[in-house]
Amino acid sequence: MEQGGISKLTLQRLPTYLAYLQSLPNDGGGTVSASSIASALGLGEVQVRKDLAAVSVAGKPKVGYRIDELRRDLEAFLGCGTRNRAVLVGVGNLGLALLSYGGFADYGLDIVAAFDKKSALVGTTVDGKPVLSIEELPAFLRRERVSIGILAVPGSAAQTCLNALIQGGVKAVWNFAPVHLTAPKGVLVQRENMASSLALLSYHLKVEEQKDLT
Repeated sequence: MEQGGISKLTLQRLPTYLAYLQSLPNDGGGTVSASSIASALGLGEVQVRKDLAAVSVAGKPKVGYRIDELRRDLEAFLGCGTRNRAVLVGVGNLGLALLSYGGFADYGLDIVAAFDKKSALVGTTVDGKPVLSIEELPAFLRRERVSIGILAVPGSAAQTCLNALIQGGVKAVWNFAPVHLTAPKGVLVQRENMASSLALLSYHLKVEEQKDLT
């Protein structure tokens, strides 16, 4: 799958490149090679060159990438410094953790409110963000021109909540619910599949245990 001519896998790697560049000392004239980036991140050098060529022309043969230029290109492409207004639906343990995380602002994500059906939560605030009734969601979205929805609800409620987000005009949804959701064309639903990640970790441990036995 591609987004604007760039593959989904490349898009997922770009923030990793940016985080690495941000960790490097930068005096305005420093450079870094594709091989150094590849080695630091455990990637192939050819892959690094291909990924970065999709968003930047900062690289020069036998010189490498100017750190400041490459950082600036990645930040511009990823929307750092812009402000995308978002709401979170589902204020359980996961929802509370997401509301309290301050790192989203670095990538232009501003959670302006949360929604839940539990009356005990409605009217409270979490890190300065109001928790409102789920019944208010569509009207709030239209009034506040929110562009991103975050779903942290049980699987049984996810599709209904997604429909409410779409009704309110949201075009991009970050889904933490453990279910596949159906959305119309023009609405992107990005599922955060924790089960798949845990399966990879479990499989790795199994392989390493087998090595220890041989």
